[in-house]
Amino acid sequence: MAPQKSPDNDRIEAAKRKAAYRAGEEHFDSSMRFVGIGSGSTIVYGVEAIKEHLKKNPPPPNHMNWFVPTGWNSRKVIEEAGLLPIAFDSLPREAMIEVCFDGADEVDEELNCIKGGGACLFQEKLVACRSKKFVCIADYRKQQKRLLTNWPSIPIEVAPIARASVLRELKLLGSPDAKLREHSVAKSGPIQTDQSFYIIDAPFKTLLSPLDVKNGSDGSGKDGQWDVEALAARIKMISGVLEVGLFHGMNGDEAQAAGLQGGQKPVAVYFGMEDGEVSVSRAEEIKK
Repeated sequence: MAPQKSPDNDRIEAAKRKAAYRAGEEHFDSSMRFVGIGSGSTIVYGVEAIKEHLKKNPPPPNHMNWFVPTGWNSRKVIEEAGLLPIAFDSLPREAMIEVCFDGADEVDEELNCIKGGGACLFQEKLVACRSKKFVCIADYRKQQKRLLTNWPSIPIEVAPIARASVLRELKLLGSPDAKLREHSVAKSGPIQTDQSFYIIDAPFKTLLSPLDVKNGSDGSGKDGQWDVEALAARIKMISGVLEVGLFHGMNGDEAQAAGLQGGQKPVAVYFGMEDGEVSVSRAEEIKK
């Protein structure tokens, strides 16, 4: 007997799809040369939306649309849609990615994100920071006031040789239950990223936002509670850490205004809601 579909799962998938189509409609254009494609189940719908857009609105004559994957899985999604992938390190030196579409595991009210549930955080951050803008697509479960509200931990990509020392340092920072992420079949060992690194999942108390700090909260971890930016910086300082799954700081618009290349935070997040609508949180509206 075939397994029955869950109404909850159907609702979640419909929400993801609707958010992806809205994001693509507002941020993708057939004349774009380089477009970043993130990882995860939500981005499947983003690629689907792009494919449909290109079918209805073909690119200009002799124009090629290239899609930059954030890992092996996203490359596979691009190829299966009949689109052209280009590896991040094959981009022309002076080229910018015009837009990057990606998901998130959790997003706070200032658009800071936790990413890395799919173990692609390093390449996701590379692509986001090479993009003029990062547009995030998510469903209603990912929208929270503060990070680490529902999502349990921060993914951290580490060199295999450093795993034990990183776990020890994380304990000193206030995460005694940090664990190496392993395959569900124990004998398969730790999950490895596309860089052949390991992932550590580190739980912490719910994170403060930069706004909390601006309003007088400490956020330095002295009482076990960190703010997003301080904790991300502190973990990144640990020897053996390649990248931290906290996307924070400037978005692409802010980075380019400051003379930089791109930013980690999204310029907008499209949340597919439970009622079938799409809620959009835009960086410029949050500032006001």
